[in-house]
Amino acid sequence: MQFVLVGFSDFPNLQEFLFAVFFIVYIIILIGNFLIIVVSSMDPALKKPMYFFLAHFSSLEICYVSVTIPRILYNIETQNRCISVMSCATQLCFFLIFGTTESLLLAIMAYDRYVAICNPLHYILIINPTKCTHMAVFSWLSGIPVQIGVTCQIFSLHFCSSNKIDHFFCDVPPILKLACGDTSVQELSVYVVDTVVAELPFILVLASYSKIMVTLLRLPTAKGRAKAFSTCSSHLMVVILFYGSGTVTYMRPKSMHSPGTDKLLSLFYTTVTPMFNPLIYSLRNKEVIAALKMLFLKS
Repeated sequence: MQFVLVGFSDFPNLQEFLFAVFFIVYIIILIGNFLIIVVSSMDPALKKPMYFFLAHFSSLEICYVSVTIPRILYNIETQNRCISVMSCATQLCFFLIFGTTESLLLAIMAYDRYVAICNPLHYILIINPTKCTHMAVFSWLSGIPVQIGVTCQIFSLHFCSSNKIDHFFCDVPPILKLACGDTSVQELSVYVVDTVVAELPFILVLASYSKIMVTLLRLPTAKGRAKAFSTCSSHLMVVILFYGSGTVTYMRPKSMHSPGTDKLLSLFYTTVTPMFNPLIYSLRNKEVIAALKMLFLKS
């Protein structure tokens, strides 16, 4: 009726240090993303589609990390690593849903930059407020039925050997490792879903940036190229961090998974990327920096 999240119990002498690290990281993620949401909604200079999607992305990051980090902190603080099957399934389901939303939002943000740079005269017509809202709603809702189905399929398996999940949260690879019998159908469904909700958006992102790079090289001035590239480079960094670690984790065969590697890769897309996102988007964006300065001066 329950699993045990092994987490970081291999390091008994580092429990207090790990708690402090995860707590500080969580606070940084909450504050950084909350500030982006505030300045994007309050500053008139940021009333643009790019910042509309950035505000949604920051909201998503808060939801995304809140699925995993509070549970990690609870497990370390109480040293009670037990989690019910229903709680584990719920955590996995929300994690997959928010992961799908992030993948789609990153693709939408790449499309926004593609239209802005490659088709600037029609940008206002193509990326209008109504279309922005529709794309944002699509990214938030489209993964719900798919990932509920994946979660139900995974937890319909029988777990008869061990109940110890060698991970710090309920993720697909370590749960499949505990299943008895043939899991090829579940693994195939994970590959198919991952291809649709992650790999296809990633291909669209790469296609968008290929077109953007060609357009940038055609700009007459170096200043114009630098300005256009600065608005895209931050997004590209986030894309590489998220898709890179996620793809390696979910597209590898079951036999190639190891607890240490899975934990390390998971740390990238569950904590490291959400922590650096506000820094990447703010420090590399003059408009966001100006809006933050105005916000702090008013306060």
